[in-house]
Amino acid sequence: MKKSLVVYFSASGVTAGLAKRLADAIGADLAEIEPSARYTCEDLDWRNRQSRSSMEMNDRSCRPEIRRTVDSMAVYDVVFVGFPIWWYREPSVIDTFVESYDFTGKTLVPFATSGGSGMGDSAANLQTLAAGARIASGKRFDAGASPEELADWAKQWL
Repeated sequence: MKKSLVVYFSASGVTAGLAKRLADAIGADLAEIEPSARYTCEDLDWRNRQSRSSMEMNDRSCRPEIRRTVDSMAVYDVVFVGFPIWWYREPSVIDTFVESYDFTGKTLVPFATSGGSGMGDSAANLQTLAAGARIASGKRFDAGASPEELADWAKQWL
């Protein structure tokens, strides 16, 4: 079995719950991607064009700083990367995380939560950011996805 890691960014806790169930279901290590400045409710107001999240998502070069790194990334073969869908793609803090490591020869598997949007351009974006990695197309899950559903989906990369 390949050594796996589940990393996630969660602004509201929904993605965190899914990531924890996935890690438990497949026996993977778990790590949170924490922005240095946490997002407030006002920051996440997608209807406000001046909110932090709106401004970050409108600037494709934006790379919010992250609080800490994952030690020993080299030991992992498969990295599951979880996030909420923002503006039909991964949040900019995920881009910061992916650009922080050399994923050459590794498999990155995006997974997401959303109120209804699909994965959008996430896989293509991640492939650009981690050119030497194999990027899976990924999947959007309902917040209440069961451990069995998550494990069954993940086994194709383990």
